[in-house]
Amino acid sequence: MAVKIISPGLSTTVQDLGRPGYYHLGIPISGGMDRFALRAANMLVGNDEGAAVLEAVFMGPEIEFTQAATVAVTGGELPPKVNGDARATWEAFPVKAGDKLSFGFLKSGARAYIAISGGVDVPMKLGSRSTYTLGALGGHEGRALKAGDTLPLGQGGTGKGAIPANLRRGPGNPAELRMLPGLYWHRITAEAGKQFFADTWKVAPEADRIGYRFKGGKPLDFVPRTPPFGAGSDPSNIVDACYPYGSVQVPSGTEPIVLHRDAVSGGGYMMLGTIISADMDLIGQLQPHSPARFVEVTLDQALAARHDRQAAIARVRDHLQR
Repeated sequence: MAVKIISPGLSTTVQDLGRPGYYHLGIPISGGMDRFALRAANMLVGNDEGAAVLEAVFMGPEIEFTQAATVAVTGGELPPKVNGDARATWEAFPVKAGDKLSFGFLKSGARAYIAISGGVDVPMKLGSRSTYTLGALGGHEGRALKAGDTLPLGQGGTGKGAIPANLRRGPGNPAELRMLPGLYWHRITAEAGKQFFADTWKVAPEADRIGYRFKGGKPLDFVPRTPPFGAGSDPSNIVDACYPYGSVQVPSGTEPIVLHRDAVSGGGYMMLGTIISADMDLIGQLQPHSPARFVEVTLDQALAARHDRQAAIARVRDHLQR
């Protein structure tokens, strides 16, 4: 059983929940930018929640099926069509051999997740099928899909209905990205810290799987210092350090960059803080020019948010098992 890629869309890759355990070697986590949507899509078609799916950015692919299957599309509102006939998002629907899946124009969000019963069965690389294009690792030949590619599928499951709107989660307007201040917070003045959280920022065009850049806020004021040996002269430079997933850098104090799933694991810019894991999915659904605010939280609040997110996933799971 397989699917054929007629047209790849703007950028479509194979992704699962990622490959943890190699970040210390410089190999990023990768995986779906919106893990909630990825898991939900897999649940809808009867797959394991971590099965490999297609992640489509802004524009959907066109796919031909060689065998009957069940499909679900979640995440950004990218309307699916089977042989030109509209289908609902966040809902399982059947396809037959010879059917073609295509998509209308994106209505909201940035990334759609296309799950197919059985999952995309490309080879596992370091424990994951996710595509890391910069390292040519995983997915289909380590790259985004091209016209003419054929993707194998695993053994299919059974479709499980639909996920109602009240069980879904997406960014608000403006999106509120909760952040835990980091080890280098002391490098900026108290007033600059207050202003950083007070400002409304906008997603820059430079927003991808490596990182999201934000513009529009007031530049940060740094506490004067003598640069330590090994650091650069820019006030945001530090002696090289490790970067946690979700780190917020502000090179030269002007434009925050949130490091996402394909980001490097270390470097010489200070980390102002870290976006909590519960909100990283939201970033993956922000389009360029979308407004966003950074919201300061404590560690206890971050842990509570993680618990809430796990509970939200459990509610979807419970709903589909009724």
